[in-house]
Amino acid sequence: MFGTSGIRGTVGEEVTAELALSVGRAVASDGYDRVVVGRDVRESGAVLVDALTAGLRDCGADVLEAGIAPTPTIARAVPRANADAGIVVTASHNPAPDNGLKLWSASGKAFGPEERDAIAARVGGDEYDPRPWDGHGSLERLEDATARHAAALVESVSIEDPPSVAVDVGNGAGGVTARALSTLGCDVVTLNGQRDGRFPGRPSEPTRETLGDLSALVESTDAALGVAHDGDADRMLAVDETGSFVPKDVLLALFAREAATDGDVIAAPVGTSMAVDDALASVGASVSRTRVGDTFVADRAARPDVVFGGEPSGAWIWPDETPCPDGPLAACKLVALAAERGPLSSLVAAIETYPIRRASVRVEAKAAVMNRVRDRVQEQYDDVDTLDGVYVDLDDGWMLLRASGTEPVVRLTVEARDEFRAERLEADGIGILENAIATVSGIKQ
Repeated sequence: MFGTSGIRGTVGEEVTAELALSVGRAVASDGYDRVVVGRDVRESGAVLVDALTAGLRDCGADVLEAGIAPTPTIARAVPRANADAGIVVTASHNPAPDNGLKLWSASGKAFGPEERDAIAARVGGDEYDPRPWDGHGSLERLEDATARHAAALVESVSIEDPPSVAVDVGNGAGGVTARALSTLGCDVVTLNGQRDGRFPGRPSEPTRETLGDLSALVESTDAALGVAHDGDADRMLAVDETGSFVPKDVLLALFAREAATDGDVIAAPVGTSMAVDDALASVGASVSRTRVGDTFVADRAARPDVVFGGEPSGAWIWPDETPCPDGPLAACKLVALAAERGPLSSLVAAIETYPIRRASVRVEAKAAVMNRVRDRVQEQYDDVDTLDGVYVDLDDGWMLLRASGTEPVVRLTVEARDEFRAERLEADGIGILENAIATVSGIKQ
């Protein structure tokens, strides 16, 4: 039922009002008595919130309803409201037909595996604790969540010479970014600022390909940079003052190096570029790699020696401020960095990058093939990590073979310090994968 980022799927198929009702009942029945609820801009969210709230109250939980707000706004509101949990109805960066539910603990961190499993077990077993007529939970409007988030953003950074900034809200819930930057003194122009769950301005996920309008806007104005969010604003990506897209691994390296000092650790998933390791080495810090998914990065970021967690998808976590990926906070941090040390294009150019190759191979028996891949790789290489897929760390590069969690494919990613070595690693990885597929196919025959 749960993926790495909560429950997500097509409305009317995987995600229904019945499912939202069941999740609400399960959360309340599992002992979460006070729950903050909010949603992104998708029209289907209104019905799902109604069902979710009914389930929570039916089993005795009091609901604090925050309305339409970014996911990090809801996550931050949970500990501030002394709530036991938070639930956001959102499909994040997915397209308009999708929706879902993200669950947050009392600290504002995403539910961990044990917490998710407990809710899934209750839903699967229909194990709820409905209350009698006089035991239903209350409903209260939480009015100040967005204002409090904006105030926290302003408090988190200092900008002596505020620049002009373009903010691509993506028709989503992330308008708090423009609000905070304006308060900080920036001259802000917004793009796709009207809330619309159909995402007419561009697809909800910000990528190099979908941010063409933002790039053109920045290039044609005096903006020092442009920032962009997905539908629920837990992600943030950027373009520099020339309108050029800032590569995701480079953005991770910039944030990590700025946050870390000698002896510090940052959390990032397997498959993170060596550019991040090199940038951190320059300040005496290091990378602790996790499974892919911002919830796993958040778990690692909760350790006392970790000062920052990032995933190149655009999820950035400053654990001393909030354990939730916070796109508006990342936007404010980046604007402050560019204002103090920019221009952003120069900061980007100073991060050395390396050739990366990616390939996907369709595989029906993913588990069997990956078992064979693991055995073959461990026979051939010394430094092998099977935390998430099969990761090989080499002196001059690395290789990652990982099964997709949503498609019948195995993905290969390699990085090396020169093109020739990257080509060789790619060929080696494809050879290992093809051998595994042939072996498994032979066994089946």
